[in-house]
Amino acid sequence: MQFPLKQYRDLLADYLKPQGDRVLWLAIALLGSIGLQILNPQLLGYFIDTATTNPSSPTLLMAALLFISVALLTQILTVTATYFGENVAWTATNALRSDLVKHCLKLDLSFHKSHSPGELLERVDGDVTMLSRFFSQLVIHVLGNGFLLIGILIVLFFEDWRAGLSLSLFSGLALASLLSLRSFAVMPWAEYRQIGAEFFGFLGEHLVGREDIRANGAVSYVLYRFHEILQRWLPVYQKARFASTVLWATSVGLFTVGNAIALIISAYLWNQNAITIGTAYLIFHYTNLLNQPIERIREELEELQQVEASIHRIRELLNVECKLNDTGNLFLPPGALSILFKQVWFSYEALENGENINVPNSHVFPLPQLQNLSLHLPPGQVLGLLGRTGSGKSTIARLLLRLYDIQKGEIRLGNIPIAQTPLSELRQRVGLVTQDVQLFQASVRDNLTFFDPQIRDTEILETLFELGLNDWMNALPNGLETQLGADSGGLSAGQAQLLAFARVFLKKPSLVILDEASSRLDPITETQIERAIARLFHNRTGIIIAHRLTTVQQANQILILEHGQVVEYGDRLTLQNDERSHFSKLLSASSKNVQPLM
Repeated sequence: MQFPLKQYRDLLADYLKPQGDRVLWLAIALLGSIGLQILNPQLLGYFIDTATTNPSSPTLLMAALLFISVALLTQILTVTATYFGENVAWTATNALRSDLVKHCLKLDLSFHKSHSPGELLERVDGDVTMLSRFFSQLVIHVLGNGFLLIGILIVLFFEDWRAGLSLSLFSGLALASLLSLRSFAVMPWAEYRQIGAEFFGFLGEHLVGREDIRANGAVSYVLYRFHEILQRWLPVYQKARFASTVLWATSVGLFTVGNAIALIISAYLWNQNAITIGTAYLIFHYTNLLNQPIERIREELEELQQVEASIHRIRELLNVECKLNDTGNLFLPPGALSILFKQVWFSYEALENGENINVPNSHVFPLPQLQNLSLHLPPGQVLGLLGRTGSGKSTIARLLLRLYDIQKGEIRLGNIPIAQTPLSELRQRVGLVTQDVQLFQASVRDNLTFFDPQIRDTEILETLFELGLNDWMNALPNGLETQLGADSGGLSAGQAQLLAFARVFLKKPSLVILDEASSRLDPITETQIERAIARLFHNRTGIIIAHRLTTVQQANQILILEHGQVVEYGDRLTLQNDERSHFSKLLSASSKNVQPLM
């Protein structure tokens, strides 16, 4: 795996365009600093020659003061170049971070199922931070010291062509040697960063599940896995560092050879009376000055080995394409939406493998989550969706939100194919409440409105009152400004579930899906919000996914699934009054405290 600087330039070129002014000032400060670094030794050489030939010359004081002034100005320009370089780097890479986050959020769920949050965090932050540091050093050290190297060689040619030629050959050999070793450590550093991403993914996943791990006595197993990853990490790091050390040892040896060449040439030319003692000093000083750009370039080439791995991983992430096609331009009609599933087939396994489902005589195992599913729910009605765990109930909710696309069949909302509806429009018109409530490290207001400033506080407070959360709200120290977190500190599971209901109330969708939304509520709280749910379904289409039969009493239609297939589908009252129906038998078993068989 080799990525030349062109790949890095192409990646960040678009991010530098808005910073034209700062890049210009950076170039001015950088070139000025380089010019003064080349000029100052000339003043020192003049001082030496004048002091040896005419110690009482009045120009000596002027040369000394000019040397000090130029040295100070060089430092000021160097600091200025560093300042602009860092600003350009962080502005560009912050924009890159934003694009990476936006890209990840747009990718379908099949991508996120195969990549842990910790791994993506390492790519978005760790890899980009590596690029940021390298970018600021690239402009100042690689490009700047490249100009400095060329400038020094030109001056040496003016001093004496033999010195210029010898040290030009030395510089070419040194750079060629370092460049030939540049890619030596790319693969070890790439492997090192990949293991790092796995480590952070493992750490994030197990820290989130710390309660389950401790409650089930799995701490020893987690520590064993932790130790296993560290054991893989260390030898890869040692291999990568060894490869980088080769560059360091090579540069030290080359600098020793360079100093020897400078001393030999200076002594020879001085013995031949071809140069003065001041010029001999200049040749040796410029040779030492050559070491600086070559060493800095070597250091950046060493870091480039790590950066190239980050570039590869960033480009790999950016090249991942979302499997959902968001090119639709048909908007949903206003009001409650009708739902139509027409011979729908869907399989998670087929989606991940990019395969088609062979129907109806498929022998692929496991079976598709949905098999030839057809249903029609008129606008304003509520569908009660029942079935065992894994029967495909939640899959229907995900398909209606287009978190996945079906392999066969058709889904319509408001008689519009959802594949032809913009995703932003679809997800604004469909509201989902699940049993897993995600709270953000933000205020109560932002957690309820999803950071939408257009929702008024009075509307938020009215919704909380209607859901019976007014006592909880009044107890908050800072009201709606109170900070919540991912751990929902101070909130019971039922209260967190009610906040999820409040989110949907405030969103005002046309289709509401409750996916086991009352599973964490106690019977008293569940009864309390039944009226609120009825209000939520008013003039809206609804789907209630449930295990408990009491939660589907507001449904107009009942759909029972088994292994992704329809077991029974029809009007709730009709099925309830039909003793032969599966739904009626479930109700009868439930009333007798018999575990219903679904």
